[in-house]
Amino acid sequence: METLYKYLDVNGGLAMLEHHNLQFTNASKFNDPFDCHPALFDYSYIPENKNDWPIAKFLSFKGEIDMVNLRNNTWICCLSKVYDSLLMWAYYNCHKGICIGLNVEAVLKSCHYGFFGMMPPSLEVVKYKDILQKPNYFKSLPSWKNLWTTKAKAWEHEQEVRLITKNPLWVRAGRDIPNELKNEKLVDGREIRHYPQLTADCFESVYLGVNIFPRNKTKIIKTARKLNPNIKIYQMTTDPEAFRLKAEQI
Repeated sequence: METLYKYLDVNGGLAMLEHHNLQFTNASKFNDPFDCHPALFDYSYIPENKNDWPIAKFLSFKGEIDMVNLRNNTWICCLSKVYDSLLMWAYYNCHKGICIGLNVEAVLKSCHYGFFGMMPPSLEVVKYKDILQKPNYFKSLPSWKNLWTTKAKAWEHEQEVRLITKNPLWVRAGRDIPNELKNEKLVDGREIRHYPQLTADCFESVYLGVNIFPRNKTKIIKTARKLNPNIKIYQMTTDPEAFRLKAEQI
């Protein structure tokens, strides 16, 4: 797996290229309510223990709380295996956005231990399922990766691969918070995103949406080539022979 892709609207794409970074979002703040949810595990199959101690109900409760805490302390960057998904392009300004191709090996070198503190990011491929088959929590440990990598079949078109880290250093935390929370005195730390910086060689390619505005196209090309003069830039076009997209190098 040499290249992974990040779909963005124009503003997000410009920001990523200008600041040459990646956005990590807390695992509890995704748009899919099932994503990384502790209920993905079954906590009812308590292992046998002498004298029923600790109490079975306590073990079940503790198992679920441990997964809640794990979710709250995990930050994820979502990428894709493909750059030509019709649905993914549609999500970002009706094909007016961009898609950035990232060299995975270079990204993993950039996101090293010093950026994250407790845990450098791991690369995990998402699995898609029709039926929620809950693994036994007490037999799955330490396979808690199921929490991060199990999604409904409806999302399969994303072909998602995730960079995952726990307890990132706050030195890379962003200063932006959702607009609806700006008047709040206290903001949940899970609302804050983290932005580790990447080296220029991480940025391998940029794909421009079919409907991108000319002025935005010019900005993106200028910014991308300033970051990495060797970056490949493609214009996405519609294939007249099929319901698919084609990339033409500029």
